[in-house]
Amino acid sequence: MRNRTTSIARILLGILVLAGLAYVAYPLLTDRPKSRPEPAVSTGTSGAESSSTPVFTKEGEVTFVSAGKKILTIDVEIAENEAERAKGLMYRPYLPDSVGMLFVFERADPHSFWMKNTAMPLDIIYVGADKKIISIQKNTTPYSEQSLPSFGDAQYVVEVNAGFTDRQGIKVGDSILF
Repeated sequence: MRNRTTSIARILLGILVLAGLAYVAYPLLTDRPKSRPEPAVSTGTSGAESSSTPVFTKEGEVTFVSAGKKILTIDVEIAENEAERAKGLMYRPYLPDSVGMLFVFERADPHSFWMKNTAMPLDIIYVGADKKIISIQKNTTPYSEQSLPSFGDAQYVVEVNAGFTDRQGIKVGDSILF
């Protein structure tokens, strides 16, 4: 009787181990989209954040304009000094589609961005001193150190989620207002 009880216990333990493995492996083996954490968004009016993950803080708005007509307006953080521009959207696991980052340079020059330490794919919109879009680097590769050039003199850059420019119909020649 003791051997039979031991065998049953081993079988039950094996079933539990297999069930645990299936629970862990199922999301990895299916094509279902992985769940994303809730976005960390702040209007900039609250106190210190408890998480070490960077939190979005609204510092302004960017409006996209095509043929004189407003396409849409998004909230932005503004990177206006060298330290802020160097960090950009690094270390953020998620960015809502309604927000982005506006980089402001002192003058229009050729610029190049990379995706080092950036976990999410982005569209990088290069904008001239006249606020017209001169080029768009679409669907960038996370963590890549590949250079993503402006292909012209840009004074402003807007970073948004990958696919944003296609979904909103934003193209080279359109303008921004901020």
